[in-house]
Amino acid sequence: MEGGLPDSDPSAFKECFSLAWKNPYVLRLAFSAGIGVISGALLYIRDDFSEVDRKTWLQEIIVSTAIAGAIIGAAVGGWVNDRFGRRISLLVADFLFFIGAVVMASANSPKLLILGRVFVGLGVGMASMTSPLYISEASPAKIRGALVSTNGFLITGGQFLSYLINLAFTKAPGTWRWMLGIAGVPALLQFILMAYLPESPRWLYRKGKEEEAVAILHKIYPSNEVGNEIQELKESVEAEIREEGTSEKINLLKLIRTKTVRRGLIAGVGLQIFQQFVGINTVMYYSPAIVQLAGFASNRVALALSLITSGLNALGSIVSIYFIDRTGRKKLLIFSLCGVILSLGVLSAVFHQTSTHSPNISKVESTHFANSTCPAFQSVSTNWDCMKCLKASSPSCGFCASSINKLYPGACLESNDNVKEECHKEGRLWYTKGCPSKFGWIAVIGLALYIIFFSPGMGTVPWIVNSEIYPLRFRGICGGIAATANWISNLIVAQSFLTLTQAIGTSMTFLIFGVISVAALFFVVICVPETKGLPIEEVENMLERRVLQFKFWKKMSVKTKHPAEVQKNSDV
Repeated sequence: MEGGLPDSDPSAFKECFSLAWKNPYVLRLAFSAGIGVISGALLYIRDDFSEVDRKTWLQEIIVSTAIAGAIIGAAVGGWVNDRFGRRISLLVADFLFFIGAVVMASANSPKLLILGRVFVGLGVGMASMTSPLYISEASPAKIRGALVSTNGFLITGGQFLSYLINLAFTKAPGTWRWMLGIAGVPALLQFILMAYLPESPRWLYRKGKEEEAVAILHKIYPSNEVGNEIQELKESVEAEIREEGTSEKINLLKLIRTKTVRRGLIAGVGLQIFQQFVGINTVMYYSPAIVQLAGFASNRVALALSLITSGLNALGSIVSIYFIDRTGRKKLLIFSLCGVILSLGVLSAVFHQTSTHSPNISKVESTHFANSTCPAFQSVSTNWDCMKCLKASSPSCGFCASSINKLYPGACLESNDNVKEECHKEGRLWYTKGCPSKFGWIAVIGLALYIIFFSPGMGTVPWIVNSEIYPLRFRGICGGIAATANWISNLIVAQSFLTLTQAIGTSMTFLIFGVISVAALFFVVICVPETKGLPIEEVENMLERRVLQFKFWKKMSVKTKHPAEVQKNSDV
């Protein structure tokens, strides 16, 4: 049939929440909230383990081991999804996450903490590609994007709750243990809920369990639509069997040779890579440290300001729910990236100004603390400022601000708990990760703008696109490949950010992210198709006829092809 993409029903937003409320799975708690917890807990882990405080690489490893585990979890998750189903995959993911949370909370050394993060990562990686896939396959086409975005909202909402928990436990004994241990509660609750939920109807149908699949589809679709949905699903599976000889054969060569899959992978994997390389998890993982770099010394203040950014991230997910099935995936991505580029430019400029106008070091102020003066500062005759003080090593040094005004010349002292306490006793602020600045609030505003623009588009759309762009027979394995690419990119950014800021400065680091965001914008315009409103079985037809659509604001003509016709032209 000919025509434009179908318009979304004006009541889709309300219908989305109505269906989500009736479906306990969609109300799952934010399984991935543990990733958000680690950023705030990291400030207090540094206080409890002096080894962690002294070694930036150890801080990065504590965060990055979860991502390394997620890479393995996502890679294995694609196979597990296709072999055992979406539901079993999520149950395994919950179990791994819960075990990891218990190990982290009881850790008495950095080694055990890292081990717990590996278990958490395995669970997060498997769930990250399974949750959107499960929801997508069990959702009516007209609100599919909104329902997958709802899953994104639960994750970002969980990150927001994790910062509230962080803030609540800042004065409690064993602060970080509470922060990390409580992350196991949502995983346990989700495990219980999943035990009572059905399997994906599309996976069941493909495995030959037609009656069970049809019964579930009758619960999802209105009676006047379910017949067409079943027929399209039946034709799709029959086309697979004609093409393969069996519906079970999947190999890497077939993925590369099949034109629709190859085009889908280019768009899906590319979006997942760019999602990380525009710097989002730099902001979310290390937001308390970034706020300190902007000049706010108190851990509690840094966490409170980070709460704002995580709250805006959750708010952006709500915006995505409302617009994703109205404006479409591609328009939302382009709007998002334009705002991200602007925000990163602001952040780069602010941090450049902060680093070049930091308070000077006063010899009088430094010698006031007797034997605590930074050894590196004592051995030089040139003038120092706060930034030079913080870059000193062997031993590392900190900046004790003036008691009159934090922007006045202060003291450069050796960084340890005793010196920090001496500084605080005189009513002074102690800085080790950033210098005081009158531009601190602008940096926080820049971070907030970044989140506001990123979250509705680049935050949720890559997962939505990857849950609907692949043919049914390749959906699990391709989703696993894309999720693995996401976590590998995530690992590269997380492992390098703190080291990068020390080497070239925070300003240049954000500038690099901005340049990458420009490249991402061109990629979206050229390579990412619009899938708004298309039934999942018709997405394959659209990819078969894929043409470059530079005029993304115009509706794309859709012509539905019979599955047999798709099969005849699918190989290159």
